[in-house]
Amino acid sequence: MLLGGPGALIFKKLTSRIPIVTITADPVRLGIAESLARPGGNFTGASIDAGPSIHGKRIALLREIFPSISKLGLLALHIQYSGLVKGSPIPAAAQEAGLPIAVSLLDVGAQENDWRAAVESLSGEGANAVMVVDSPETFQNSPLIAKLLTDARLPAIFAFTESVEAGGLMAYSFDLVELYKRAANNIDAIFRGAKAGDIPFYQVTKFDLSINLKTARQLGLSVPPALAASADKVIE
Repeated sequence: MLLGGPGALIFKKLTSRIPIVTITADPVRLGIAESLARPGGNFTGASIDAGPSIHGKRIALLREIFPSISKLGLLALHIQYSGLVKGSPIPAAAQEAGLPIAVSLLDVGAQENDWRAAVESLSGEGANAVMVVDSPETFQNSPLIAKLLTDARLPAIFAFTESVEAGGLMAYSFDLVELYKRAANNIDAIFRGAKAGDIPFYQVTKFDLSINLKTARQLGLSVPPALAASADKVIE
């Protein structure tokens, strides 16, 4: 099983026979499925891309906490840039919100100094708030990324609730545990003889808002009471 589009793109080049279950962005746009209902090929799993509106929603939520946002930084992987960032609706969502963007890219396996340099690059380009693009790397490095962004005084929105638990300001996220359960069911079906290409991709439709009030205080931000009340998870 793979978490994230970058791994799926790598394995797409390596094999067309081994069944692969993945949690990824739009699998059709990535070229690993013909459609969500009938993927074909050797991939199945879950799509965490709910369409262009999800990026606009994240920007709007970030703006509610930080109305002074003037330039949005995107923190992502190099391997994502051609497919998930440059070829995705994120820049369009930022443009619709009236925000220029700065993009800072890292390689798979990036170390602490690489993440530090990436955050410094965003600050240097004038970004005063950040969207952390979902990937296995940003998930695994959540505590480090959250600390670097907070130290740099950059309000940020993440794609994982776990990132907020690790100190990130806020996230508008899918339920990763639920997706793992669905992936496990897919793997079980494959072991029982089903073909990956015949198992529909699950499309995420429910997203949860989580906010870390401690981080907000560290950043000198006041969370609107209505926003805090609407959050699915609030960390004091």
